[in-house]
Amino acid sequence: MRTRPRAADALLAVGLLLVGLPELFLEELPDHSGYEQFRDPDVLNALLVTVVTMSLAWRRRHPLPVLLFIIGGELAMAVAGYPPSVADVAAFLIAVYSVAAHRGLAQSALGGVLGSVYFLVYLVLAPVESSPLVIVTDCALVVGVWVLGRNLRLRRAYFAELEDRAARLERARGTDARAARIEERSRIARELHDVVAHHVSVMTVQAGAARRIIDRDAGSAREAMSTIEEVGRTALSEMRRIVGVLRTDRDAEREGRELAPQPGLGDLGELLDNVRETGLAVQLWIEGEARSPSPGVDVAAFRLIQEALTNTLKHAGPQARAWVRLYYGDRDLTVEIEDDGRGTATFVADNEDNPGHGLVGMYERVALYGGELKIGPRVGGGFGVRARFPLEA
Repeated sequence: MRTRPRAADALLAVGLLLVGLPELFLEELPDHSGYEQFRDPDVLNALLVTVVTMSLAWRRRHPLPVLLFIIGGELAMAVAGYPPSVADVAAFLIAVYSVAAHRGLAQSALGGVLGSVYFLVYLVLAPVESSPLVIVTDCALVVGVWVLGRNLRLRRAYFAELEDRAARLERARGTDARAARIEERSRIARELHDVVAHHVSVMTVQAGAARRIIDRDAGSAREAMSTIEEVGRTALSEMRRIVGVLRTDRDAEREGRELAPQPGLGDLGELLDNVRETGLAVQLWIEGEARSPSPGVDVAAFRLIQEALTNTLKHAGPQARAWVRLYYGDRDLTVEIEDDGRGTATFVADNEDNPGHGLVGMYERVALYGGELKIGPRVGGGFGVRARFPLEA
């Protein structure tokens, strides 16, 4: 019936007729107080009651016209001298309710005023004598029906607004979740690129050195192989940690592993030792009062240094030297990575049209924490990377 409101309203009208028509013909009118002036019910009266009551089938789609039609029908029966019946009085009250429940304030107020005025005039002009208390209570009934319809309309509008707001919040939450997934994929891609690029570069340099000296210096070659093995294990461990965030807690518990913390500037010594083992001379300067930055800045600064040294290994050449400087200011941390190699031209040429994940990752990391990044050739030769991070999150 909710999908077919007209059929439901028609059944309501039929139910009123099933009660009102028998009452109209079977119940005798009181023999006092003016009831003797009414005509006896006949077929015309039954027909008028039926037409007036069945108009309720359109009460939701056209509530105000239905109310006017019922008022007109009841006026016609009053002029003809027919007494009121349960069916047409109930139809009138339902019509008043429908105007208030299914139309805006202007039409509902108009319907309420018309219904109240009609009902008051009918009670006053009817041949039946009515006390002032009866007139007031009957008019209060009409007003109460109108107020009930108006309150239900406001309640339906309130719940509809709540449902719409909930649907909007659900869509917004879905959009935020998709954006978070995209951001997390980008972060994992940057992490994987940093890990793979750095460690594979170190392993490539060590493998090349071992190949060249294996015949004349087997001990150094074995040492280089050990370094390759150690760097490879470190790379696998870091990749397992990064990919581990994609697995469920149950998977992690099954394998009995806990996710290791992200590397930071506290791990810078180990990073530089791995780079020095490849043959690249790296020096570290720390100026200012060293303080712990926010966790995100800590990871971003470490990854920036790692990526810059990886690029130095790739492009600077075998005789290059590198410098890493950390400047702790009052409110910011400046990180500089410079080399004096010969790889400036090839590095710029390789990345001019397609900067790749390395440079893009650098810019994204620094920008994410409100910092500034400058990348370019160094005065006197070589290449330089300079980034400034705010110490506070």
